[in-house]
Amino acid sequence: MITMDDIVRDGHPVLRQTAEAVELPPTERDKQQLADMIEFVKNSQDEDIAEKYGLRPGVGLAAPQINISKRMIAVHCEDEDGHLYSYALFNPRIVSHSVKRAYLATGEGCLSVDKSIPGFVPRYEKIRVKASTLEDEYIDIRLKGFPAIVFQHEIDHLNGIMFYDHIEKDRPFAEPDNAVAIGKS
Repeated sequence: MITMDDIVRDGHPVLRQTAEAVELPPTERDKQQLADMIEFVKNSQDEDIAEKYGLRPGVGLAAPQINISKRMIAVHCEDEDGHLYSYALFNPRIVSHSVKRAYLATGEGCLSVDKSIPGFVPRYEKIRVKASTLEDEYIDIRLKGFPAIVFQHEIDHLNGIMFYDHIEKDRPFAEPDNAVAIGKS
C-alpha cells in the first residue's frame, strides 16, 4: 500500500525528468504499481483510511511522484455534475485540446508540494486523451472542466512539469486570457 512516505517531495530530481513510456503489454510489476497508485488515490479520499494512514487527500497521482520514472497516472475525481472519472492509465497523451482555457478558482495543489503556492494555473478547458488501461484496453476519452484539469496536472508530471511552472510569477492571480474559472473562489 502506498502511503505519504512513498511520495517524493518537490526538489526530488525525478519530478523534473521526462518519464519513460511503458512497454505494452505492461509487465505484472507495472500493472501492480499502477493498481497501487489508483488504490492510493481512492484511499486518500476515504476519510477513515486517510486518517488511519495519514494520507493527504488527492484526486490524481503520477508514477514520478512515487519515484518511478514511467508514464503511468491514476485519476479518481468527479466533474461538476458528480460524474466519476476513475482511471489507471499507461502512456496517456493529450491528442487534442480546446483553444479556450480553464483554471481552478482556488488554485492547484500537489501531493509532492507540501506548501500552498497561490495563483491561477492556466489549462485547456477541454482535452482528448488516448491511453492504455490496466485491463489492456486502448481508450480515447474526451474531458472538460475539472477532470480535464486533473489529467493535465498528472500528465505534466510525466513531462517533468510542476503546476506552479504555469503560474505567472509577477501576477499570480492574473486571470488567463480566454479562460473560464472552475469551482468557487
